[in-house]
Amino acid sequence: MPVPEFVAALREHVGHAPLWLPGVSAVVFDDTGRLLLTQRADNGKWAVVSGILEPGEEPGPAALREIREETGIDAELVRVSSIDTAGPITYPNGDVASYLDVCFLARAVAGEAHVADDENLDVRWFSPDALPADLTESSQRRIAAALRDDERAWFARD
Repeated sequence: MPVPEFVAALREHVGHAPLWLPGVSAVVFDDTGRLLLTQRADNGKWAVVSGILEPGEEPGPAALREIREETGIDAELVRVSSIDTAGPITYPNGDVASYLDVCFLARAVAGEAHVADDENLDVRWFSPDALPADLTESSQRRIAAALRDDERAWFARD
């Protein structure tokens, strides 16, 4: 489901006004080191797997749920790779949202990558040195943080 029920309920009260929402994302790699990306249906750009947490949902299980729901891949979480913000983003329907995102580095353990929901147009594995040109800016940051030679989570420090 592209818009969680709780967000739709909020939208009934606030219309298109900006919302601040909790999100998760995942830089998923396979045994050969390729990265899993989705081509988003809302803007046509490539991105790491991402989604909104449901009320009370923990970030780790939410990231695993999003990976499975969007790509058909089962994964295990390796570590938190970054914590950052994204937005404001104006969606095609006029809704505006900003996100606090917890990004995980994850390893694929089972499944065949495929479009598994209506949020994406395509799902593919990419070599880290051959990423698509139309990769979202936030995904570029999250991939760089996940692949850097430092196991500590990246976050803005200024």
